[in-house]
Amino acid sequence: MKIIVCVKQVPDTKEIRIDPEKGTMIRKGVPSIINPDDRHALEYALSLKDQDSNTEVVVLSMGPKQAKNALIECLCMGADQAILLSDSAFSGADTWATANTLAAAVRKLMPFDLILCGQQAIDGDTAQVGPQLAERLAIPQVTYTRAIQLEDHAIVVERQMEDGYEVVKAALPALITATRKLNTPRYMNIRDIVKIHQMDDPVQIWDLNYLKLDPDQTGLKGSPTRVKRSFSPTPSSEVTFLTGSTEEMVSSLLDALKNLNLIGK
Repeated sequence: MKIIVCVKQVPDTKEIRIDPEKGTMIRKGVPSIINPDDRHALEYALSLKDQDSNTEVVVLSMGPKQAKNALIECLCMGADQAILLSDSAFSGADTWATANTLAAAVRKLMPFDLILCGQQAIDGDTAQVGPQLAERLAIPQVTYTRAIQLEDHAIVVERQMEDGYEVVKAALPALITATRKLNTPRYMNIRDIVKIHQMDDPVQIWDLNYLKLDPDQTGLKGSPTRVKRSFSPTPSSEVTFLTGSTEEMVSSLLDALKNLNLIGK
């Protein structure tokens, strides 16, 4: 079985700051990490490899050269192959252009059985790249996965909903996006750390020419999305204290919510 796991190196959102004048994210000095949801996708792939040594796990990412660090960490967790799509032509890509570039790389890795992605990236929170990638490849997709069971040439998935879950069956090859309820990611292990660091260059770099992509279909040129402004919410110091009996406070709260049109009158 061949599994492709899409991962992304993202800034640690606990350290994120916004430039108050430019309205853009300040990345300088902010540590980078593997996108948390992608760890759960990788963990599921590695758990299948634990069950069947013939399973091959390929991690795929798009980003600048420093994103190699995230892929090396994936290799040290047990992945077999790591590929970084890196080219100045890829910079500034929105989800549409990113999915287009990833799809070009996946086609070079065919045949495959399963693509795994995190449900969303913490730096954008769009949850669009996985589904768009599946559309580019014309394969079934199941998002927000909380449990997976493999059957002959198919997967049965519990898909998380707001008020429960639904069970979906899809033929392979397919793409699924993983939630944090799927599993608990493992740590790097000493054996793979030693093996990977003995290699001269464990991460393959694929550029625009290798993928044979039209530069107008990737990066900023191929991105229809335009971000007008990024900003941090302005904190408000206005607070209303409710007093009286429980019944009086509830009545006052309901009146306030009605006046704000948050509930029906």
